[in-house]
Amino acid sequence: MPGYTRYPASYKDPSGFIFRDNEKIYRQVNKLYADHYNLLINSGLYDELTGKKYLLPHTEVKENLLKSNEWYITLLPEQISVISYPYEWCFEQLKDAALLTLKIVKISIEKGMILKDATPFNIEFYKGRAVFIDTLSFEKYDHTQPWVAYRQFCETFLFPLWLAHYYKTNFQNILSLYPEGISAFLTAKLLPLKSRLSFSVWLHVHLQNKISKKNTSKKTNSNFSENKLLNLITHLENIITGLDNSKISLWSKYYDDSIISTEYLSEKEKIINNFLSQLQGNNILDLGANEGFFSWLAAKKGFNVVATDNDEQCINNLYKKIKKENTSAILPLCIDITNPSPALGFANKERASWNDRIHADIVLALAFIHHLVIGKNIPIPMLAEYLSQLAPQLIIEFVPKEDVKTQQLLKNKKDIYPDYTIIQFENIFQIYFSIIKKEQIKGTNRFIYFMKRLIKE
Repeated sequence: MPGYTRYPASYKDPSGFIFRDNEKIYRQVNKLYADHYNLLINSGLYDELTGKKYLLPHTEVKENLLKSNEWYITLLPEQISVISYPYEWCFEQLKDAALLTLKIVKISIEKGMILKDATPFNIEFYKGRAVFIDTLSFEKYDHTQPWVAYRQFCETFLFPLWLAHYYKTNFQNILSLYPEGISAFLTAKLLPLKSRLSFSVWLHVHLQNKISKKNTSKKTNSNFSENKLLNLITHLENIITGLDNSKISLWSKYYDDSIISTEYLSEKEKIINNFLSQLQGNNILDLGANEGFFSWLAAKKGFNVVATDNDEQCINNLYKKIKKENTSAILPLCIDITNPSPALGFANKERASWNDRIHADIVLALAFIHHLVIGKNIPIPMLAEYLSQLAPQLIIEFVPKEDVKTQQLLKNKKDIYPDYTIIQFENIFQIYFSIIKKEQIKGTNRFIYFMKRLIKE
């Protein structure tokens, strides 16, 4: 079976698994899941979900590519170029992923099926919207039983959203520490006292925590019903729809309050437009994208853009605009480039690191380098080498030490950056790149460079 490798994260479900060749991702459906898969297709559920763009569509491949004894059928899903994880999403993305999960549960019940698990890892953001990707998560519905994935939904969706809602803070670091979800016990400890005034919090957090402490070794079958489950799903939808973590952050009003002048932005836009017309490839990684001004500029020129920033409110605002404008060209993600997502899971192989997942043709790094060198003490040589590993082309802005924004970074710290000069910047970056073009932004001492990575002999 040369050329095919099983995906490391796909080992927990005996229903099937993911594997890949050099170019494509496949899913094997095992005989164990055959009846459920047939129901998914024959009930019309698959057609309805894919028609609504809730479920990632696939093509059936009637070939046992891995020569497996467990094989029933092979699926070739529509391919997603950039895989992201819940701890890289903003609040509004996790919220939409939660609501999508609940919508799918409701539709599934109508077709005699239900989701057997409810984790945000079953969802990706693709073509501007959340889409469910785990075709094997559906199983035949027993209306006498409660939803088996209810606790998982609370721990991976509802509880992180509640924490972010009450504290008006981000949840990315919490989810990276607890990728399988935050327990009711821990959530009860973390939520503020005022949350106890909420009946919903009492019901889903404190009551659940109380029940989980009891001896549950005896299997109980309460008088559950389809109507009760639908009421629960509607109740969860209402809770999540009303949650919000909006606030004004340090950078979320950057283009309104923080830029040097409107003339600066206009001149910068002209330069970037000119450089974009000279690029090769379609995929741009916009580092420090803020609310995505230049991501939008690139998207309008036909590029696919992954827009990253470590300020969640900026990414929240960008994501809201993407939804409003109904664009499919920009994927916004909360990434701190000084501490990007590492490889996680069993043997550090279940979830690939950010660096292993991103494959760009161009890196856009505007008003960015001074934050890393001055703000984060990252030496220019390390930064140049890292950027050269991300993409073969680079558009980067150099903000000199005398610039007002750099001076703000130096205001409360000792200047230990004698090498932070434009000459040193150019000399070091030319170890890894050829400088194709250099343009000064009129009215400032800032320069924007278009560079191409050197070809190693």
